[in-house]
Amino acid sequence: MRIISFGIAALVAIGLYLMVIERDRVLDFAGRAQTVTPVDSEDAAAEPAETPTAETPVQEGVAVIAVHSEARPIDSLVRLRGQTEAARQVILAAETSGRIASEPLRKGRFIEEGEAVCEIAPGTRQVTRNEMLARLAEAEARLPEARARLIEAEASVPAALARIGEAEARVPEATARLAEAQASVITAQARLREANTGVPTSEARLIEAQASLPTAEARLKEALANVPAAEARLAEARANVPAAEARLREAEARVPAAAARLVEAQSRLPESAARLVEAEARVTEASINLNAAEQLASGGFAADTRVAAARTGWEAAQAGVKSAQSAQEAARSGIENAQSDLEGTAALIETTRAQVESARAAVQSALGAVEGSKAQVQAAKGQVESARALIQTAKGQVESAGAQIQAAMGQVESAKAAVQSARSQLEAAEAGVISASSGLESAHAGVQSAKSGVANAQAGIQSAEAAVATADKEIERLVIHAPFGGVLEADTAELGALLQPGAVCATILQLDPIKLVGFVPETEIDKVTIGAQAGARLATGAEVIGNVTFIGRSADAATRTFRIEVEIPNPDYSIRDGQTVEMVVSSGKAKAHLLPQSALTLDDNGNLGVRVVDAASMAAFTPVQVLRDSVDGIWLDGLPEKADVIIIGQEYVISGVPVRPSFEGLSE
Repeated sequence: MRIISFGIAALVAIGLYLMVIERDRVLDFAGRAQTVTPVDSEDAAAEPAETPTAETPVQEGVAVIAVHSEARPIDSLVRLRGQTEAARQVILAAETSGRIASEPLRKGRFIEEGEAVCEIAPGTRQVTRNEMLARLAEAEARLPEARARLIEAEASVPAALARIGEAEARVPEATARLAEAQASVITAQARLREANTGVPTSEARLIEAQASLPTAEARLKEALANVPAAEARLAEARANVPAAEARLREAEARVPAAAARLVEAQSRLPESAARLVEAEARVTEASINLNAAEQLASGGFAADTRVAAARTGWEAAQAGVKSAQSAQEAARSGIENAQSDLEGTAALIETTRAQVESARAAVQSALGAVEGSKAQVQAAKGQVESARALIQTAKGQVESAGAQIQAAMGQVESAKAAVQSARSQLEAAEAGVISASSGLESAHAGVQSAKSGVANAQAGIQSAEAAVATADKEIERLVIHAPFGGVLEADTAELGALLQPGAVCATILQLDPIKLVGFVPETEIDKVTIGAQAGARLATGAEVIGNVTFIGRSADAATRTFRIEVEIPNPDYSIRDGQTVEMVVSSGKAKAHLLPQSALTLDDNGNLGVRVVDAASMAAFTPVQVLRDSVDGIWLDGLPEKADVIIIGQEYVISGVPVRPSFEGLSE
């Protein structure tokens, strides 16, 4: 039995192989010519039988039914489910404790914006506020008194500063008098010492003046001897000037030649740079040729000789680059040498000019030496005359020195008495400064104390104002107002109920406008935009239209969807919070093909698509995307503008199989 099973399986496999893989050869072997149908003899006599000839084409391929499909513009929509949600919802809670003193408002009532919803009994809060107002008035009454004390204390500071300034002004005066008296003592003592030493000094000056007379006469003779030597140096310096000026002219004559060599070297540099660029371009071209030759050779499309030739060209280009670089370096070296030569010539010119100036300076120096020698002669003559006059002066000084000794002794005694008087005045001035400083410190302490009093009064006012504001806020919290108009979702707090801070007073919903909330998959979120038109059908069957007002930026962690909101007018409050809705959001115009659902098929990878007939009458698979379905068919995207789509027989062909499409009797 197993052998029979294996044999049947082998026959089936061979048959499938022949029908699928070798289909064309089997059909050629079997023959595709049309056979002649037997007819009656009368028909045969009347009409000759048709036989296939070489001129009659034989139609090949798998017969299929297709349609000519053309893309049509449709509205692109995003469908999703959602629910209604109040535009605004608030839970009003108490901010203070107390019992409700107002009648409750029943649920379902319409509340205006700012309307009182709950009122809490005031209790003793008004009494507390009056007490805080009294404390505020008391604190404000203390402030003028504190400010008056501060003004009085600040007024005492300038007087204390004036006293310090007056006392400090006396100290320099007393110090100056003391220094003056001490200096006068030193001066008087110096005069006494000078008078005591004046007699020997005058006698010494007399002896010195007498001894200097021969020296002055010798200097006169020496100065007369120096004049011929200075005149000889002047002649030598004047002879050096023409030689230095000739060397300067020679150096200046070399400048044009050096500048010409520099210009010539600089003109070679652009040429060498151009050669270098040309050589680098050749290297790039040779690299491209070498790379192309190696790629072609690796694929077997070029011979090794072409690779070797390309490599040789690349190496030659590299050698050209090196040669151009050498030429460029030589040009730069020539420029540097020319610049060095030009700079050396300039330096020689400067050196020669310095030598000319030095020679001219030597002439001036020699002239000065001649003049100096002549001046020395005159000076020596003057010194001789001066020495003779000093002898006469020294004799008179010896006589007046004795009289100066007596006068200097009287001045020393008078100066010592003045020092004692000035020291007493300085001590009195310093004591006055210390006393005035103590008064200033007392004045500053009084100012600080007055400022502290003003600050305390202001702090008391601020504290009292804060207490009054707290009391006012507490009274304001007794009435709870609606922040916006809406509908009461539940009864407000009952009369007499005790509320603590945070206890619920009422819940208000704003239902006009109302929001439609939905969640869009992340694959379609880019199709939705702010302001896009959206429609919805409620569970009651009512249909509404609005616009998208919000698109979430963060996806839900569990569903990976994005929240969107559509605002819908609801003036009659017919739409309630929490109703289920089916929403469609317009995402713009698009083009799609309307085809039967049966035209869809899958390829070997499981991709959804359709089979089309290409220009060569071959079957081809095209993946598509389903936009939406309708009673007339299904709208598909992904096809070209026009396509011949196989709607019957697409499961019996694969891509590349010839087909014989039939378009009769079917339309889009």
